[in-house]
Amino acid sequence: MRLFAAVLPPEDVVAELAVEVERLRELPGAERLRWTGRPGWHFTLAFYGEVDDALVPELSERLARAARRTEPFALALRGGGQFGRGRALWAGADGEPRALRLLADRAEAAGRKAGVASGGHRRYTPHLTVARGREAYDVRPYLELLDGFTGRTWTVTGLALVRSDLPASGVPGEQPRYETVARHPLGGAG
Repeated sequence: MRLFAAVLPPEDVVAELAVEVERLRELPGAERLRWTGRPGWHFTLAFYGEVDDALVPELSERLARAARRTEPFALALRGGGQFGRGRALWAGADGEPRALRLLADRAEAAGRKAGVASGGHRRYTPHLTVARGREAYDVRPYLELLDGFTGRTWTVTGLALVRSDLPASGVPGEQPRYETVARHPLGGAG
């Protein structure tokens, strides 16, 4: 199954972002982007790709240990950025992004120790993807709007192991489906 570890924002934070994304979708040219649906709004900590079912219990246990070693921390959505010259448009993080980076490093290490092959270590950039483009696209107007966006601060109390199923129908605009396989509370969160 196709898996990743993530921090899932609470529903009220997602609702705030939805209002901002609607403003972005009203900009000229917005139809050239594929907008990520609300179920896809998360902070990916580590992407594992296709994982053999036999490795999932060990991966989940190692993620639970990584979560226990990490104290809850404050996070908010703030501003935005892009990857690949407009191929990915995202909302950024504010609050304690160092704690989020540490949790990402621990989630990546959990995958390695569980025997899950990864694409190699990259410097973690905290982001929540809101849209993607098939080709390079000038997203400066979107970034200008996102620059003024700050969502409410919440306390991150856990990480999730999430399964993603890519669309297979070929229907334009169909979104991946996400299913939380396991939730692990952070250190002092329960």
